[in-house]
Amino acid sequence: MAFPFLSIVLLFTPSILLPSSSIAQRHSNVTSGSFLTADNTNSSWISSSGEFAFGFQRIVPEGGYLLSIWFDKITEKTIVWSANRDSPSEEGSRIQLFADGRFELHGPRGDLIWNVARRGGVAYAAMLDSGNFVLALNTGDIVWQSFDHPTDTLLPTQILERGSSLVSTYSETNFSTGRFVFRENDGTLALQSKNFPMDNNVYQYWKTGNTDPGYKLVFNQSGYIFLAANNGSILEELSNSGVSADRTYQRAILEYDGVFRHYVYPKFADSTDGRMMKWSILDFFPQNICTLFNGAMSWGACGFNSFCSAGDDEERPICSCPDGYSPTDSNIRMSGCKPNFFMHNCDRQSEESQLFRFHEILNTDFTGGDYMGYRSMEEDQCRRACLDDCFCAAVVYEGRNCWKKRFPLANGRKSPSFSGKILIKIRKDNTTQVASSGGKPSTIDPYSNLPGVHLRSFSFGELQEATNGFKEELGSGACSTVYKGAVKDESDDKVIAVKKLNKISAEAEKEFKAEVSSISRTNHKNLVKLLGYCEEGQNRLLVYEFMTNGSLASFLFQKPKPSWYSRVQIALATAKGLCYLHQECSTQIIHCDIKPQNILLDESLTAKISDFGLAKLLRTDQTKTTTAIRGTRGYVAPEWYRNMPITSKVDVYSFGILLLEIVCCRRKVERHGEHDESVVILVEWAYDCYASGRLKSLVDDDDDDDDVIRDIERFEKFVMIGIWCVQDDPSLRPNMKRVLHMLEGAIQVPNPPHPESFIT
Repeated sequence: MAFPFLSIVLLFTPSILLPSSSIAQRHSNVTSGSFLTADNTNSSWISSSGEFAFGFQRIVPEGGYLLSIWFDKITEKTIVWSANRDSPSEEGSRIQLFADGRFELHGPRGDLIWNVARRGGVAYAAMLDSGNFVLALNTGDIVWQSFDHPTDTLLPTQILERGSSLVSTYSETNFSTGRFVFRENDGTLALQSKNFPMDNNVYQYWKTGNTDPGYKLVFNQSGYIFLAANNGSILEELSNSGVSADRTYQRAILEYDGVFRHYVYPKFADSTDGRMMKWSILDFFPQNICTLFNGAMSWGACGFNSFCSAGDDEERPICSCPDGYSPTDSNIRMSGCKPNFFMHNCDRQSEESQLFRFHEILNTDFTGGDYMGYRSMEEDQCRRACLDDCFCAAVVYEGRNCWKKRFPLANGRKSPSFSGKILIKIRKDNTTQVASSGGKPSTIDPYSNLPGVHLRSFSFGELQEATNGFKEELGSGACSTVYKGAVKDESDDKVIAVKKLNKISAEAEKEFKAEVSSISRTNHKNLVKLLGYCEEGQNRLLVYEFMTNGSLASFLFQKPKPSWYSRVQIALATAKGLCYLHQECSTQIIHCDIKPQNILLDESLTAKISDFGLAKLLRTDQTKTTTAIRGTRGYVAPEWYRNMPITSKVDVYSFGILLLEIVCCRRKVERHGEHDESVVILVEWAYDCYASGRLKSLVDDDDDDDDVIRDIERFEKFVMIGIWCVQDDPSLRPNMKRVLHMLEGAIQVPNPPHPESFIT
């Protein structure tokens, strides 16, 4: 960003580095007795070139007015200075240059809002072509100028002297003083965050390298912004446009997001390069404000409970709220976030700890606010430590280190350079407040929209509009295609997944009815929720909740591989969903097509079973059925090929294959290498490694190898469970409830036999 010192000295001599005297510029005098009134007439005092204006700008519909200076020849009328930024005046207010030299702003009832301390007999005022508004004596000597009292902006020919400062606005549309300051601090120019709304500074997040006690910040006519010593020599360059202010409008501003930006705007349209007539960012610092806040007393770039990430919009930071939180002020994106749920009730700790879950955000940290830390701790232990602590709002987990965070969360930032993650504790239900009696949380009725109770019937036209003409495809199968869409849900748009049958045949009709029938009977957190359906003419469609993180197939086999903890949780969640289908819902359901493509992940990476189109419904007095082969090759149980009765054990077999894929992060069949046609069958390899005591061979190239090795006992147990599930003899396979108990450690896992021990 900065030019070498020597090259600048050769290009510009000290005599032209500093701005020329304002007195020499042309202007139209504002004579004694003149005044302006805040109303809708937009009257103002204009510089002789017409480029700048001084007067009242209306900033809010209710009638608030700023006494300000702005660029008058451009459409935006961009404000560069204001006198009353923290107390906008009412309509009818007046600014007047009195005969005795007073220059005062009064409200419509005569109350004094702002004034210039009288310094001798002021003869006139003037709006100069530089954007500087001045008060002068008869001799022409300036006794007061707006350049000496900047708000958030510097203009060409303006100097920021030591002792002066720039203070950002509160937001993009609120011009009152905000929470960032650009000022001298210990011999350097520094950007600091304020202890808002107080003026004392809390945290310094950027500074120049200069330590010379006699410097000033100069913005010269040639578009250069630099630190200069008292003798005129350049100490440090901050920005340069390379274009004279004669050809462009320029301004440098400390914006509401804490970033100092140098803007240019062409004065003349240039058809040769297609340059648009708008403000463009030439330079800015710091380059990424998100990563600079880490003080315990700072609320970060985006406010409390919000996390910051660098954006594509000229590096303007993006502020985001975690799941379960919403913006404190929807009109101010850096206002922080507030929880949409009731926090912990410490008087009912044992009950309360069961009501929370975690929202996991990768590569995200909230620095500061730690009140307890642990080393060499497994992630599930870290999670439990926070769930069991009513003071814990979140935990950061990185490299087996666990840090508990208090509420509110401060200094949130998302960065690829941080390998850990934040786990933010939120309620499982929609609790938002505490009831007046006994402190019991009041909740939205969770049964008001359960599948099978209130399924919504959509028209085909509604779903066609919701999916924008079935434009965005999420996936497809033999008989159906799934599209992304959105429908109105109270006041918000709810993202949905719409499954559309591709062809209408006896088989497709049967599949549609089976899927509606099966899913409408289910209610479990590890099953994808059916929201509605369409049965109109030849059209058959199903409407599901949208799963943000797609399928397990795309998640499991990516690079880098998912964490060991995430894989364990996905395996457990899938087992719970299957256990419910087989043994807990009113009508037993055999899924018949368990595979990674049919396990979907929500925003918190919670696994949910989807696609019940192949499910077989059994009455409570039935235990088996006979049908043609269904499912996906590689996950299909042997009994499908042997004309044997089909039971829920076919799902156990498929789950066994899936479990081995999850824990090993390997596909069920893989080639040895790019030029090697031989293949590796995961089940066979897993059993060989288990039987020979070489289980580590299954994870030798795992990106998360260390976490697996540290948890090798659980890894071995899961592999053994997978081998039990894929036994050829269905009677040897455990049912899903027993599988779940083994996974959770409630019962021991005996040594499994070889999977091919069943002889037909």
